[in-house]
Amino acid sequence: MPYTANERRYEAMQYARCGKSGLKLPRVSLGLWHNFGSCDAFDNMRAMLRAAFDCGITHIDMANNYGPVPGAAEENFGRIFEKDLRPYRDELVLSSKAGYTMWPGPYGDFGSRKYLLASLDQSLKRTGLEYFDIFYSHRMDPETPLEETMGALASAVQQGKALYAGISNYDGETTARAAAILKELHCPFIINQSRYSIFDRTIEKNGLKAYAAAHGVGVIAFSPLAQGLLTDKYLHGVPADSRIKKSGVFLKESALTPERLAQIAALNELAAARGQTLAQMALWWVLKDSGVTSVLIGASRPQQIVENAAIVNAAPFTQQELDEIERIAAVR
Repeated sequence: MPYTANERRYEAMQYARCGKSGLKLPRVSLGLWHNFGSCDAFDNMRAMLRAAFDCGITHIDMANNYGPVPGAAEENFGRIFEKDLRPYRDELVLSSKAGYTMWPGPYGDFGSRKYLLASLDQSLKRTGLEYFDIFYSHRMDPETPLEETMGALASAVQQGKALYAGISNYDGETTARAAAILKELHCPFIINQSRYSIFDRTIEKNGLKAYAAAHGVGVIAFSPLAQGLLTDKYLHGVPADSRIKKSGVFLKESALTPERLAQIAALNELAAARGQTLAQMALWWVLKDSGVTSVLIGASRPQQIVENAAIVNAAPFTQQELDEIERIAAVR
């Protein structure tokens, strides 16, 4: 049956300007890091993307290596895009990244010009897109000159294969250097994608959040639920369909220490008192101030997307609630 988007989708979502750019992102964006691979159910992927757009989530984030297998998420997105979303292309912000291992040998990893631009062409082919709205360097490269990596991003924009340049997993000091290079190249650099959650304050410590706020660079947060720790799913054991059981690569069962579980339980109680799930509260916490443009959620089913998109209607945190979250998070 042909897909027709919810006519009231823009009433359900809030949008924020990405730094000082003209581009607005939904406060909640959808990432395809998990559950869009070659071993996942296509009909469920399609239902999730439909649910996201119906909720006003206009930003879909990918990377060349998302799967498994690497490239599968882009391919699956491309199939769904062609079936359902192509008529809405101008309403969508679609992004991809290159920087982690994608193919064997010395040219399929990190930040060389050869790798980034070859990967970009491959990603466009897999998705069936003419351009990405944002193309990212996915991680810092200690061996390639930053000028080369940023020059590749500028070339992507100049060639019309991307509208904006982004970087991911860059600290504050390197972000400042990258921004200066891209400014000289007249390349619109608008965003840094970094890990941020109640349990992970790296961007507060490495200067990124402060730099971005002072210089008009957008920040989009990934892993805002700490790979599922900031939900109630592990409070009563490890479910068979959980990320720990399915892969155990980024989150291992050893992370579920008694101290961590006590933190999760305390945060869960606070969320319930606010009338939210723990996941909803953790996402809303990431967006509590203007320092973060958007939060990237992952999902395994459409209802999760609907529930998490609803956070934009939540009540602001009181100072007492924020202080309590800090107290709980500090206990280890």
